[in-house]
Amino acid sequence: MATRASGRTVGGLRSLSLQAPAVTLLLIWMLVPLGMTLWFSFQRYNLLMPGMGGFAGLENYRYLLTDPALWSSMGTTLILVGSVLAISVIGGTLLAVLYQQDFFGRGVARVLAISPFFIMPTVSALVWKNMMMHPSNGVLAWFNGLFGLPAIDWFSSYPLLSIIIIVSWQWLPFALLILLTAMQSLDDDQVEAARMDGAGPVAIFFFITLPHLKRAISVVIMIQMIFLLTIFAEIFVTTSGGPGLATTNLAYLIYIRALLEFDVGGASAGGVIAIILANIVAIFLVRMVAKNLED
Repeated sequence: MATRASGRTVGGLRSLSLQAPAVTLLLIWMLVPLGMTLWFSFQRYNLLMPGMGGFAGLENYRYLLTDPALWSSMGTTLILVGSVLAISVIGGTLLAVLYQQDFFGRGVARVLAISPFFIMPTVSALVWKNMMMHPSNGVLAWFNGLFGLPAIDWFSSYPLLSIIIIVSWQWLPFALLILLTAMQSLDDDQVEAARMDGAGPVAIFFFITLPHLKRAISVVIMIQMIFLLTIFAEIFVTTSGGPGLATTNLAYLIYIRALLEFDVGGASAGGVIAIILANIVAIFLVRMVAKNLED
């Protein structure tokens, strides 16, 4: 017994010694940037005023929390994330059901439907800005002209809606990919039995297909939520957060504070607030996914 216990101890120490370098490197890689962000958030650190420094206490947080731009950007973030999630989940579910059907050219259609997800955000934003939504030369302006309708300057008249469309176009294929993969495991015999019992397509969708996709939808929501909270490239390329603060989300507000106003302390305080909000959302989403996995 003592020999076995000694062997386990030696084996455990050997395993720990092999894991320690990787774990240590991972902790340093994660904790050092976080620690520096926390440190700067309590400092008066503005690159335009190098002589005015020192410990600021909660001044950066107080200034940020009383700034209407913060609450406006948080509202914009919630609208943007919620709208894109709704479009991608609902659209992805319907498209997954459609592409699960057998039709000529289904393989090519699947590849074309999924391909926008692999386009870089900057490129997709440029495509929509210069080729689709341009008020003079865009495809949408040409389409309006076919019906005698005036062209729309999307980024001036409907800036937030334009960002939602661009981001949804990019993330809808991701939802389709996950949900279409989940559709492959749906038992055809179960669907056929429901048809023989007189169930129509709508009943099959709501009582068989949708419950089967419940877990996959939870995974899609969790992954997309994490990435949608940090949307930046699409806003930077198209509207630069404007007009005014119409398309300024929390990530872009931090960029404005850090690289346009050179207020490193204020930007770090915004980063800490963003980290807290992201962790709250992550805890909620992980619990939701875990609950669905247990069901």
